[in-house]
Amino acid sequence: MITLKEALAKSTDELAELRAELEAKAKASDLNAYVGFESSGEGVPILIKDNIQVKEWPVTSGSKILQGYIAPYEATAIKNLKSKGMMAFGRANMDEFAMGSTTESSFYGATKNPHGINRVPGGSSGGSAAAVAGGIAIAALGSDTGGSIRQPAAYCGVVGMKPTYGRVSRFGLASYASSLDQIGPITQNVEDAAILYDAIKGHDDKDSTSADFEIEDIANHMDADRKLTIAVIDNYISEANDDIQTAYAETVKVLEAAGHTIVHKNMQNTKYDIATYYILATAEAATNLARFDGVRYGARAESKSTEELYFNTRSEGFGTEVKRRILLGNFVLSSGYYDAYYVKAQKVRHLIRDEFNSIFEEADLILSPVAPSVAPEIGASEDPLEMYKSDMYTIAINLAGLPAISLPVAKNAEGLPVGLQLIAKAFNEKTLFDGALSMEKAVNYTK
Repeated sequence: MITLKEALAKSTDELAELRAELEAKAKASDLNAYVGFESSGEGVPILIKDNIQVKEWPVTSGSKILQGYIAPYEATAIKNLKSKGMMAFGRANMDEFAMGSTTESSFYGATKNPHGINRVPGGSSGGSAAAVAGGIAIAALGSDTGGSIRQPAAYCGVVGMKPTYGRVSRFGLASYASSLDQIGPITQNVEDAAILYDAIKGHDDKDSTSADFEIEDIANHMDADRKLTIAVIDNYISEANDDIQTAYAETVKVLEAAGHTIVHKNMQNTKYDIATYYILATAEAATNLARFDGVRYGARAESKSTEELYFNTRSEGFGTEVKRRILLGNFVLSSGYYDAYYVKAQKVRHLIRDEFNSIFEEADLILSPVAPSVAPEIGASEDPLEMYKSDMYTIAINLAGLPAISLPVAKNAEGLPVGLQLIAKAFNEKTLFDGALSMEKAVNYTK
């Protein structure tokens, strides 16, 4: 598959041929990674997750409740993309409203992992990751609320990057949890991730959480020879299975051999991260999804009263996992439980951020697993609590608002990819990409 960097050097006629080729391959694929084949503008084709607004395209967030909705405006990330010689091309499948870790909760059905069609591609950006890994997309945009870019990238053997909160505008992104969501790139390699990140980043007056200061371009200034201090979290790795632990230990050796300094640290148990994340994320989700009531837009159920309209529309329109998270969110925000759960979770969130910052006083980057195992089989995550555990290594980064990048480092005995992530201090994407490029070069992963 041609890389994003190579595609940007193609002529207009060559790009038209490339888009036609990709569409034909996507339609012939059985991965169920694409849920639409719209195109917008001219340039290098980039697959877009189904929760990012592209003007005059359907946008459904993988949900029945938004069937028939057409985006009336364009997300800032899409406008930025088009200004850099790229175009929106095709809709990627996703977990409904980005709530899931497997892309099995989509209204359009499950996406399959190209490394094993009986395996999930991860979620919620599973369609984006599977398409890039399967060679039916050059690169894609996803969104990351608690690992939804990095985890599917790890499962599918591609690169997935979550920017610092505020680096990329959220205007035009369907909100799951507003204080956690970030749009980011899923690509074939680290250099392409930097190119796509450079294209979409920047301040936006339409997003009140957007960081308002100059941001340097990274893709042309990465330094794979830069020597960094990398922290490894010894107590974290014990919670992963043998495939992950083996790949992690080998990667640490490779990084040391490449001249990086390794320091050993411990962090609080991941169970606190999981509890904190699911309290805060579901609380925000319950609030954000209140707008889908059958009155303003999207599907509308048959009813005889306003109360019945709300009840029937939401009952018929939302899937099981979305309903579960709305119920949990309303519970933690309810009278009598708000202080015990929501307020306490916000306090723990600050402790998590402080713990990361204390490590960054001695280290440039942190090396961590992305998931506790390789991609599970489709249908294996019927217990929602087990599915939530697959986020144990990614959600703390979102709670702290930090940038992180997942890249493949090995395959297990069954040929399934193992991904690890590097984490950097807030707004230090340059160091993150320097370390990722060095790590990619050192591990020499073969796709």
